[in-house]
Amino acid sequence: MPNRIRELRQEKKITQLQLSIELNVTQETISAYEHDRHHPSVASLMKMADLFDSSMDYIMGLSNVRYYADSSNINPDEAAQQALIINIHKKLGTVNKTRLLAYAQGLLDSSIK
Repeated sequence: MPNRIRELRQEKKITQLQLSIELNVTQETISAYEHDRHHPSVASLMKMADLFDSSMDYIMGLSNVRYYADSSNINPDEAAQQALIINIHKKLGTVNKTRLLAYAQGLLDSSIK
């Protein structure tokens, strides 16, 4: 699956040159990223994740989950619970993933009332 750098860059309405300046690389390097001829460094991916408000996996086309959770104000117990939920989700098949999400949404909807 090709990466989404071009799509995200265009959505943000920035040019390859502007992105290259943000990442401290050449415009040619950005073009190579977009055409999947070269892969960004972890440092560049981290900067893009912040700039595009997306997960690094989403940027590289490895996941369809675009947004990442802001963990700056999560306590260790919440982080452990989130990690457990993610691990459970990864182990489920497609049908059960859908059921899990529906159940979670039902819990959320019932707590709002």
